[in-house]
Amino acid sequence: MQLALTQAQHAWALGEVPVGAVVVKDGVVIATGFNRPIGSHDPTAHAEIMALRAAAHTLGNYRLPGCELYVTLEPCAMCAGAMMHARLARVVYGATDPKTGACGSVVNLFEQEKLNHHTGISGGVMAEQCAALLKRFFAERRARRRAEAESDADTDVTSRAANAAETGQAAE
Repeated sequence: MQLALTQAQHAWALGEVPVGAVVVKDGVVIATGFNRPIGSHDPTAHAEIMALRAAAHTLGNYRLPGCELYVTLEPCAMCAGAMMHARLARVVYGATDPKTGACGSVVNLFEQEKLNHHTGISGGVMAEQCAALLKRFFAERRARRRAEAESDADTDVTSRAANAAETGQAAE
C-alpha cells in the first residue's frame, strides 16, 4: 500500500485527485497506476484502470488471475467491474469512499452472487494515511480556490474604481 500512496502523490503533482494503485502477482509488483482523468481527458483513467491496463500489457493477457490490486481509495463501480472482468484474485483498498465506494460504502458489487466471478476484497489497509492524503489535497484545493475568488473580487473592485476614475463617476 505504501507504493500505492507513492503513486497517489504522482497524481497530486499533476493536479489530479491523489489515488494510486499497484498490481502484484506472486509477490512481485507488475504494474502501477495513478489517477489521470483530468490531464488525459479520459473519464476512465482512474488509478485502478491505469494499473489494470499496465498489468494486462505486462502479462500479455486481459485476464489477471492470481493478481492482487492495492489501491488507496475504495474502488468505484466502474473500477470494480473492470477488476471482476480481469479476474483479479483480490482487491485491497485503504480509505473508504462514502460517495462512490463499490466495496460496501455505497454498494458492494463484489458480493453479487449472480455475477460469474468473485474477487476477494480487504479494506482499511493504511486507511488513516490514505484518507489523510485525500483530505490534505481537497483542503489545499479549497484554500486555493478561495484565494483565487478573493483575488478576482479584489481585481473587480480595483478595475471598477479605475474605470470610475477615468470616467469621473463614483465607484459603486
